[in-house]
Amino acid sequence: MDILQIIGIGLVATFLALILKEQKANIAFLLVVFTSCVIFLYLIDQIYMIIQMIERIAINANVNSVYVETILKIIGIAYIVEFSSQITKDAGQGSIASKIEMAGKIVILAMAVPILTILIEMIIKMIPS
Repeated sequence: MDILQIIGIGLVATFLALILKEQKANIAFLLVVFTSCVIFLYLIDQIYMIIQMIERIAINANVNSVYVETILKIIGIAYIVEFSSQITKDAGQGSIASKIEMAGKIVILAMAVPILTILIEMIIKMIPS
């Protein structure tokens, strides 16, 4: 599926949701959530290809696979948090959406600390005493 098809699906769903919102707001919201999930599922193949490319680059560069896996998990968490936050905002729950975003940032920071620690140790070793 190319970007024009995704845009088309998104625009059609948007217009349908606007029409339905006046009479059946809950169905309009479900349409928005369903469309968001469909678009995300269409992108799974491309996400998988990107992950494979990053893994190949890491192997060629002799980067420890633990670091690559952690970074990919962090990126995945960021996208899932953004997706969840946007759906929550669409439901009119901006306060909950901001808490989801905060939780995602904390989890990402917790996952990044070991990598940051190793980077700092490497930098310290490079500095002449």
